[in-house]
Amino acid sequence: MDHNYNHQQQQPYPYSSSSYGYLQQQQQPPNPNSSSSAAIMYPIPPPPPPPLYYNQQPPSYHNASPFNYPTPPPNYHPPAAAAAYPFQSSQSPADYFQYYPQPPPPGYQQQQQQYTVASAGGSYPQQPPLPPLEMSNSNYHHYHHQEDEFSSCSSTPLYHFANQFSSAPASPIYHHQQTTSTSKPPEEESSDSSLSHNTHHHHHLSSQTPYLGQNNSSSSNQQHHHSLSKKALKVLLLHGNLDIWIYEATNLPNMDMFHKTMGDVFNRLPGKKTRITSDPYVSIAVTSAVIARTYVISNSEDPIWKQHFNVPVAHRAAEVHFLVKDSDVVGSQLIGLVAIPVEQIYSGTRVEGFFPIINNTNGRPSKDGAALRLSIQYHSMDSLSSSLYGVGVGVGGVPGTYFPLRKGGRVTLYQDAHVPDASLPDFKLDDQDMHYVHGSCWNDIFDAISKARHLIYITGWSVWHKVKLVRNTANPEYTLGDFLKLKSQEGVRVLLLVWDDPTSRNILGYRIDGLMATHDEETRHFFKRSSVQVLLVPRMAGKRHSWIKKQEIGTIYTHHQKTVIVDTDAGYGKRRILAFVGGLDLCDGRYDSPHHPLFRTLQTVHADDFHNPTFTGNLAGCPREPWHDMHSKIDGPAAYDVMTNFEERWLKASKPHGLRKLRASSYDDALLRIERVPEILGVNDQPYLDDQDPEAWHVQIFRSIDSNSVKGFPKDPGEATTKNLVCGKNVMIDMSIHTAYVKAIRSAQHFIYIENQYFIGSSFHWGSYKDLGANNLIPMEIALKIARKIRSHERFAVYIVIPMWPEGVPTASATQRILFWQNKTMQMMYQTIHRALVEAGLEGAFSLQDYLNFFCLGNREAAGPHDDVGEQNPALGNTPQGLAQKSRRFMIYVHSKGMIVDDEYVIIGSANINQRSMEGTRDTEIAMGAYQPHHTWAKKLSSPRGQIYGYRMSLWSEHLGVVDDRFTQPESIECVRYVRSLSEANWKQFAATEVSEMRGHLMRYPVEVDQRGKVKSLKGYENFPDVGGQIVGSFLGIQENLTI
Repeated sequence: MDHNYNHQQQQPYPYSSSSYGYLQQQQQPPNPNSSSSAAIMYPIPPPPPPPLYYNQQPPSYHNASPFNYPTPPPNYHPPAAAAAYPFQSSQSPADYFQYYPQPPPPGYQQQQQQYTVASAGGSYPQQPPLPPLEMSNSNYHHYHHQEDEFSSCSSTPLYHFANQFSSAPASPIYHHQQTTSTSKPPEEESSDSSLSHNTHHHHHLSSQTPYLGQNNSSSSNQQHHHSLSKKALKVLLLHGNLDIWIYEATNLPNMDMFHKTMGDVFNRLPGKKTRITSDPYVSIAVTSAVIARTYVISNSEDPIWKQHFNVPVAHRAAEVHFLVKDSDVVGSQLIGLVAIPVEQIYSGTRVEGFFPIINNTNGRPSKDGAALRLSIQYHSMDSLSSSLYGVGVGVGGVPGTYFPLRKGGRVTLYQDAHVPDASLPDFKLDDQDMHYVHGSCWNDIFDAISKARHLIYITGWSVWHKVKLVRNTANPEYTLGDFLKLKSQEGVRVLLLVWDDPTSRNILGYRIDGLMATHDEETRHFFKRSSVQVLLVPRMAGKRHSWIKKQEIGTIYTHHQKTVIVDTDAGYGKRRILAFVGGLDLCDGRYDSPHHPLFRTLQTVHADDFHNPTFTGNLAGCPREPWHDMHSKIDGPAAYDVMTNFEERWLKASKPHGLRKLRASSYDDALLRIERVPEILGVNDQPYLDDQDPEAWHVQIFRSIDSNSVKGFPKDPGEATTKNLVCGKNVMIDMSIHTAYVKAIRSAQHFIYIENQYFIGSSFHWGSYKDLGANNLIPMEIALKIARKIRSHERFAVYIVIPMWPEGVPTASATQRILFWQNKTMQMMYQTIHRALVEAGLEGAFSLQDYLNFFCLGNREAAGPHDDVGEQNPALGNTPQGLAQKSRRFMIYVHSKGMIVDDEYVIIGSANINQRSMEGTRDTEIAMGAYQPHHTWAKKLSSPRGQIYGYRMSLWSEHLGVVDDRFTQPESIECVRYVRSLSEANWKQFAATEVSEMRGHLMRYPVEVDQRGKVKSLKGYENFPDVGGQIVGSFLGIQENLTI
């Protein structure tokens, strides 16, 4: 198990506070004079002008403001130079929302082209229009649910407001909405309008509504509230992207309590120029998920952000909330919020302008004139071209990521650590002269290390010096540690970055292995007096995080990347960079083959490598835990990006801290500067294959990582956006792995095949625990992809392979929680599919599992004359060890982190499908996404038969023990039902009392799915065979971040 899931209860903590000084961002708002088809952004005057009066009362709308408007004086005349806002009375309310005529304040010139901010001394210059949105999924971040406290989505507003308002802003709040899309919303999205409720009668103040002045007429105010209570907001499905600008806020209250007391004294000291006041930032939330946030601006009541977000969404919601907060030392305070009804942006309308910031406790403005200027526009999936033509279409790869798409490389795909010759079937590819080659991962890593001449860089959650990569008589059985020492003695630069388990210790030479048994202290000690340099790197928070947050990050989260980087022969006397990326750590328990033996290798290849953390106590005669994984080798330009990741991490980790500053030696100069080694080609010197070469690959590197773990991320938030990083509180984040998964799922046209160690996410749409914080979009995106295909009457299939239970003791509290969250995720997906079948009138024709299936892997060995295990150990009795030895069965642990889409695109890396791996501020991860341009649906106009197809067929032959023509069309109903029938037969064999040899390993996950999508234990199997633990999991206690 390679996540730091200990069994201690972990309290959820909010982000600690700090701030970023504001610097001008590189990305600018849309040009007011742009001729693009996007909504026109009109210049807005800065408040506060004098109160405005109107010749008529504003029309009544169900979501209008409950504020009363003053009766205009009889001698009032609008300014002669008033700008005419381009709202046409002929337009219907469906096209835009206009509450009442709204002239600009006096003195505002119609010819003005820039919005001048007098207090900041800056302006909005003219800029080119916004870039296309459809491929921009990177500026997206899910934060801890504790960061913003609000209840889950409902059809009624989340806040209650008083009927009387003692004060109102001194200036008008300007609000403009322009329709830029007249396309009809997607069918499945409009169908969710049935989720709207109108039975609740809460007073509602829509922050959308601009308000002016103050009115003492309580009767009209009450009447208006009464009319509002009759209308409730619709809950609609937002599936697509939100294009959001947060420009500025004005007249915020001072939330700094220290300033209000002792701060006043310090402000009066001689030479004191900076006033201590609020440190504001904005969180953007849909339902219970925070989807984006601005950076913090220190000491400002009129902050200017001008920050842009392109945010993928797959949420059912009534409102989008903009929560304005004050960052404090121990967390944050809510200043107020702006709520934008989803109904008003659903047609593609751009909503923009100044909006009052409302206090959530009393419904009043947080301060007179407090307002937030923003722009928001929704782009549905129907308008996003990236979802229409498949994953392999286009030349830019996944946009909005830190590393670009690199063309012309070569990729080798691996299943398991070792594949013996002739152990798997041969598969012909598109070119009948080409065959899929089953690579042997650890043999290839051993070979690459042996041929390295300049550098060997290794990252790992665990690296064990005693592990043997090659285990046959044809090669010397070097341990990894001895081998690396030998290479360092040859003059090769050998560097290791290994996660420092905080529970392991080395005190006066006495080593205490940690709870996760990563051997980190043991490995460091082994290389201590050699030229191999080892850095044990703890997962650390930044300096500006609170003490509580630092403890959470350091205790719970890990460095989870697994890479090996070497130089290799490039021909003509030159060298190039080669990289391995995937799920395999170089440690104990990982060496396995597609046969996944339980007992037969305990005295041979696994004699010194027994691993099974499910059992405790007496392990004599127990089955080993078979290990299934996915890995890859990258030969080409993208390998240099893997090396860049290592260099950025090494430079951060090697920076002296504490007592290390006193040492004469330092690790920061250990990196080899390849630009100074003429023999090594640079990334731009690397020769690449032509796109038309059937062997060519396009490869892109993705990460989940933040600026606390790498050196080189910009500190300026404005500059960070140019590198496609996300601004978090006190941190810059690369969360491109999540971006890549969402992009690939949305682009899928036929099927998705996933193998992953965990499958938890989209908790915002669970039936309960919506605010858990497992907000990654992957499960919901898959469910919505299936639903869209059902409504279009197109075939689509999803196969998901996960472990039978998370590694460890299945009855343990942490394990049971993970299973519980996993069950919630499954049920949410099946219920989404059920709704689609009902709406399409196909409920009687297809079952839910004709579209989505979950599987696990297991093995069972009949006793034979060549077994390495003797008589059953009678001392084990009815313990899990004894029962497993008697039944001769055990799960195959699925540690893979990979996805195949349409046999044309593959993602392989270290990232699990859970919040820990996807958020970017938790576990550090790396992955690669790749395809062969010659082997795509767009190129072939049929099912591609390239290396990715061969890889999937090879995986299926390992799991199912057979090869069938139906496997070539995974989306077909025939294939889905055949695979399911094989998996059900394998489960029956695994669960039977009689011991028999299993040919196939793929088993149905032992749950039942009823017609409405409820997921419950398989009848007769509430607990896992032999080892116990509820299959659907259990949850007691408080919610925490450890298991999601």
